[in-house]
Amino acid sequence: MKRIIIIVAIVLVAGLAFYGFSGSGEGQAPAPQAVSVPVLTIGQGQAVTYQEYPVTVEGRVNVEIRPQVDGYLDKVFVDEGAFVKAGQPIFKINENRYRELLNNAQGSLNAAEGALMNAKLEVEKMTPLVEGKVVSEYQLKNAKASVKIAEANKKQAEAAVASAKINLGYTLITAPVNGYITRLPKKQGSLVSAADPTPLTLLSDIDEVYAYFSIGEADFIAFKEKYEGNTLNDKLKKLPPVTLVMADNSEYEQKGKIDMVDGQFDRTTGAITLRASFPNAKGLLRSGNTGRVKLGISHANAIVVPQAATAEIQDKVFVYIVDKDNKVTRTPITISGKTGTDYLIKDGLKAGDRIVYKGFETLADGTVVVPEKVQEEVVSK
Repeated sequence: MKRIIIIVAIVLVAGLAFYGFSGSGEGQAPAPQAVSVPVLTIGQGQAVTYQEYPVTVEGRVNVEIRPQVDGYLDKVFVDEGAFVKAGQPIFKINENRYRELLNNAQGSLNAAEGALMNAKLEVEKMTPLVEGKVVSEYQLKNAKASVKIAEANKKQAEAAVASAKINLGYTLITAPVNGYITRLPKKQGSLVSAADPTPLTLLSDIDEVYAYFSIGEADFIAFKEKYEGNTLNDKLKKLPPVTLVMADNSEYEQKGKIDMVDGQFDRTTGAITLRASFPNAKGLLRSGNTGRVKLGISHANAIVVPQAATAEIQDKVFVYIVDKDNKVTRTPITISGKTGTDYLIKDGLKAGDRIVYKGFETLADGTVVVPEKVQEEVVSK
């Protein structure tokens, strides 16, 4: 009886062991398959990054047109926004009072000339009388002194005539340079004065415009070290052209050139002002335009990564590096700038590294991938 029970127990244990082994074999998860992803090999070469600074645009010449004499505006020869040439009349102030002052000054000059003539005649008359001892020498000296006084009076009268002519000329206000007229706050019939705080108008020569912008001290030091030259002017000559970005983010069609650096830093802001000149023959830019100037900075032996191949997590930027065993590791990188749609890498990658170009969102560290080579044409797009 005991022998039968032992045999049955052995059979049951063997059966359970057999079924248990078979069950664990059927329930085991299959090994994960490698994911096929595009992989980009990092290279090293020349790259250009851009820095942008806000600018204000001014005409090459901005002139305040102000009256130099008082009076009523008889005529306004131009309209707001009009283009005028140098010497073209703009305003006419009533000249009647200044014409009368000129006439008075001219009359005084005529009287002074007559007095001088009489004084000289007196000297001519006295000279032979003194020689003949008819009159004393003292009287001749007195007559000669009268000539000197008459000459001085004539010069004063001539100066008064010249001043009156100048004031009369000031009644016609002409354009000092070629340019565009701005607003006209004073209209025909308005009383104007040389003491007015507001000018009659502004005249802006915009055949060439200046874009003024400021950079910090650190950027300025880097700028000086970047370009060769013994002097600052030598360095300016070697600067590449700059681009003006308009308020609507479009780029101005003409390139500019940085041609001036201010003489000192602003103590309040710690920045220094630079000036870029832009040709403006078509008159598309006006004084008061705003925008940004874009400076290109060349970098040799730079490592560049497409932005599409990076992931930003909690203010940090990562790439997914593929090692020699095709395993993926998420790695932080340090960015030093941008060039187009690419990042310029300062730290975290080196030439020859491979990174996942796309499809890395679901990859975990240690995932084995099947690399697919990415064509350069695809990356550039």
